[in-house]
Amino acid sequence: MPESHPPSTARLVVGVSGTPGSLTALVRAADEARRRGAELWPVLAWEPPGGDLAARRSPAAAVLVEDWERLARERLLKALRDVFGGMDTGLPGQSLVARGVPGPALVRIADRDDDVIVIGAGRRGRLRRALWPSVGRHCLAHAACPVLAVPPSPLQTALDAAHRRDVLRLRLDTGRMEREFAVLPPRA
Repeated sequence: MPESHPPSTARLVVGVSGTPGSLTALVRAADEARRRGAELWPVLAWEPPGGDLAARRSPAAAVLVEDWERLARERLLKALRDVFGGMDTGLPGQSLVARGVPGPALVRIADRDDDVIVIGAGRRGRLRRALWPSVGRHCLAHAACPVLAVPPSPLQTALDAAHRRDVLRLRLDTGRMEREFAVLPPRA
């Protein structure tokens, strides 16, 4: 008689950086995990400033690695507090701080067929795309599991537009903003 292995539990591996887009993705991943009866794995990937190569060249960097990792852990804890009010997500799973480039780190962690990678898909201009690699594009190209890209909150889009208007010292049309957000359904 062949050996039977218990089925693995599906995991939602969500990239968390503390940005508004990643917090929106964390909320969506938690909702999906509850709906699917899956585990929630918030992951914050970090690299030393200047990358691993620069850190290996500098003798002072070896001393700072522990501080950088502590700061990454604190940023993950802050994101969890911002979304869940504390460390407890109310779901099975675990939070991870992974050293490495975010895209490859998420793909490496989400190594099961029934995993799902959840990422925030913010709006990116040409300059941003040229200077910073896209975590979402990397995950879509290399993941062996499905990838869920969560669009930014409409409120974030309005906030960004208001910020741009403020920087350019343009008049802010608050009446228009009130009309736009009056139609948004309340969050449950």
